[in-house]
Amino acid sequence: MSPRRNRPRGGEKPNVNSGESGDRYGGFQRTESWQDEEWSVRHVGGAPAAGKRYRCPGCDQEIPASVPHVVAWPEYGGVEDRRHWHKACWNAKDRRTTRVQRSRNAPRH
Repeated sequence: MSPRRNRPRGGEKPNVNSGESGDRYGGFQRTESWQDEEWSVRHVGGAPAAGKRYRCPGCDQEIPASVPHVVAWPEYGGVEDRRHWHKACWNAKDRRTTRVQRSRNAPRH
């Protein structure tokens, strides 16, 4: 019987030269252009132990602690400029209107 061949699992590793890099939280970070500005975008896995909830600026809904999401901030911005987005909201940011429409029962935060 011949020995089992080891095959790599998963997709390709992120290429550091393409603007993507891994981080210690298991996600990856890259740079994107949006509104004539460079943005740092980090994908964050849901960590229920963190216990923090965030409000998505795209849909104005709460992001529970256990939901994977995206953290984005301007390239030259500080910590106070970071915003937590749902992945779908970040991907649809160019298709959304500038005025967020809240439902009748949505909390105003």
